[in-house]
Amino acid sequence: MANPMLRTWLLWWRKWGKKDWAIAAVGFAAVLFTFTLLIESGTEDPSAIGNRPLDLPISADDPVELTLLRNAKDRGAFCLDGSLPGYHFEKGFGSGSNKWVIHIEGGGWCNTIESCSYRSRTALGSSKFMDRQVIFAGMLSRDPSQNPDFYNWNRIKIRYCDGASLAGHPESEFKNGTKLFFRGQLIWEAIMDELLSMGMAKAKQAFLTGCSAGGLATLIHCDDFRQLLPKYTTVKCLADAGFFLDEKDVGGHYTMRSFYQDVLLLQGVDKSLHKNCVSKTDPSQCLFPQEIIKNTRTPIFLVHPGYDFWQIRNILVPDVSDPSGHWRKCRQGLQYCNSTQIEILQGFRTSLLNALDEFKQNKEGGYFINSCFIHCQTWFSPTWHSSSSPRINNKTIAESVGDWYFDRQEVKQIDCPYPCNPTCHNMDFAQH
Repeated sequence: MANPMLRTWLLWWRKWGKKDWAIAAVGFAAVLFTFTLLIESGTEDPSAIGNRPLDLPISADDPVELTLLRNAKDRGAFCLDGSLPGYHFEKGFGSGSNKWVIHIEGGGWCNTIESCSYRSRTALGSSKFMDRQVIFAGMLSRDPSQNPDFYNWNRIKIRYCDGASLAGHPESEFKNGTKLFFRGQLIWEAIMDELLSMGMAKAKQAFLTGCSAGGLATLIHCDDFRQLLPKYTTVKCLADAGFFLDEKDVGGHYTMRSFYQDVLLLQGVDKSLHKNCVSKTDPSQCLFPQEIIKNTRTPIFLVHPGYDFWQIRNILVPDVSDPSGHWRKCRQGLQYCNSTQIEILQGFRTSLLNALDEFKQNKEGGYFINSCFIHCQTWFSPTWHSSSSPRINNKTIAESVGDWYFDRQEVKQIDCPYPCNPTCHNMDFAQH
């Protein structure tokens, strides 16, 4: 990644450890928003302005206001700190007036009272700290040159403030002096009701999407979303960098499994998971996407890097598994890895592909698995759809997703292993 300001912002990520995930998630959201502002300021193509539809607003980068959920108090749908949850909404126009795309914000999870308490004092746990305006980009952009298939749809960004992928339940709230609200499921239901009342109940097409923890939320609620809408509505879901693996770290420990167990027990997430899975196995296993998609009937598309930097830095090589710092440079960028480390990383990618074996046979499913060292690619214009976007078989993520959503062709794209793809936007945490 070439932007020196971005590199500086990202340096602190080097020190992530298991106990720091909730805190790191706060920085993650702030960094990504800053990244959006940095890249969007230079991506407008002046030559495209004259080619816009007449009813498209002149500026494609106007900020979108935060809306606090109107019925939240009556529904008991609160962020971790008890404040009202929110979303950003931009109305569709023209042929997109009765089509809806919803994007769920990401930002990790909290797995202890301490980490959730910290989170409740940030934008990932309280609307008091959320930016009142955000820039829509990538698959939420209203610029057809950046977002050719969804630019004029009704577009919504759901803010993430419960710390459990919109799946927590109040029955698990603790009353031991630390007042926290575990209301993720209620937030989901209340926001859906509000959107339905705003016209989504008559949607011709609807698309539920999310990034990272928001991608996991998308998978958890995909079938619920389908059931909320009329049978005639075309409903599909997309998880971006939300396919978290249940893999051992380099120290031989199931770090992510342990973390998910803590999240599930703390917030009662099992009540939002598929009953078929929960009845047969440890509920924490049912929080992993590999299990979720086995029970999901609504068509799903997965956008995922073969070398997801978040998963490499927190699942494969968390700080606790590398006390000597042998992996420190490699975790900052793949170009710093030695041959042995690259071999291990290729094995991690193979684990991802193996976890998708059953899904590959799903005729309605689709995927775009590139070989990039990145995390979340659908809501940045440079990675979603631009002249420099990552490509597989010469198609951008946006083109591939559009082909799949509109049934233009089957999309099951798996890139060759690193370092074969020169179009990747690979993160470099060592540069500053």
